[in-house]
Amino acid sequence: MSTHAKRERLLLADLLETAGPDAPTLCEGWRTRDLAAHVVVRERRPDAAGGLLVKQLAPRLERVTAEFLAKPYEELIQLIRTGPPRFSPFSLKQIDEMSNTVEFYVHAEDVRRAQPDWTPRELDRVFQDALWSRLERTARLMGRNVPTGLVLRRPDGQTAVARRGTPVVTVTGEPSELVLFAYGRQGAAKVDTDGDPDAIAQLYGSKQLGI
Repeated sequence: MSTHAKRERLLLADLLETAGPDAPTLCEGWRTRDLAAHVVVRERRPDAAGGLLVKQLAPRLERVTAEFLAKPYEELIQLIRTGPPRFSPFSLKQIDEMSNTVEFYVHAEDVRRAQPDWTPRELDRVFQDALWSRLERTARLMGRNVPTGLVLRRPDGQTAVARRGTPVVTVTGEPSELVLFAYGRQGAAKVDTDGDPDAIAQLYGSKQLGI
């Protein structure tokens, strides 16, 4: 049975292939080649991927990423499409689903929504619930550094507190859109906001959302 992560992986690979290596993305400073290299390094080079979170490992990450950036773009796409090698933790279905569902969804939208003619995807309720489940667990990590209180709310009223504090901004939308908002794609997320106008402006201007 196909998993959410596998479906989003294949979609991401298709989007990157169609866009070509020099298309824009929502990731500041990254073209599609940069995004493809990031995905491959994260899955295939755990010795370097730690540089995403640990400053001391950043130079190694830069060196390894440069090696992958030098590879043919088509090779990077194929590496994404075929998935991680057996020695990678991401090769285990449960870890892949837990770690990559949101990762690949967000990066697929990074490619899609950087294009001028993009339209929202119709996502089924099961996938929306899966995204919400992951967002509930990570909301406080995503919002820990934002300058305001932040509550994420589904249209049905379910909420996740991303940061306690005042003034409070409540952001309402489908889980797929709230995920994008929480991962720092505020300008591309289709959500409604409620709260003090200055606090909302601060939140949209903040670069502190996300990991």
